[in-house]
Amino acid sequence: MKISSDIKPVTYLKSRAADMLRQVNETHRPIIITQNGEPRAVLQDPQSYEDMRNAIGLLKLLALGEEDIRKGKSRPQSEVFSDLEKRLGK
Repeated sequence: MKISSDIKPVTYLKSRAADMLRQVNETHRPIIITQNGEPRAVLQDPQSYEDMRNAIGLLKLLALGEEDIRKGKSRPQSEVFSDLEKRLGK
């Protein structure tokens, strides 16, 4: 897999949009769109985009959890389950 084949100028996008859509949906690899030699956009299939957004969401949750632990805003698992059992009447 050569990343250079996944970098295309905006003029290529204008003339070959359907081909590019087919490529990203078949390969699930994004295409970087350049303008004046600079990267300007990324063309990506919907499933890969959704997977990426979900992964970023999970990473944000992990970062928040780690921050809470550093700030002492956590409790031992046994304490949490004990409280839950009391609330549920078990």
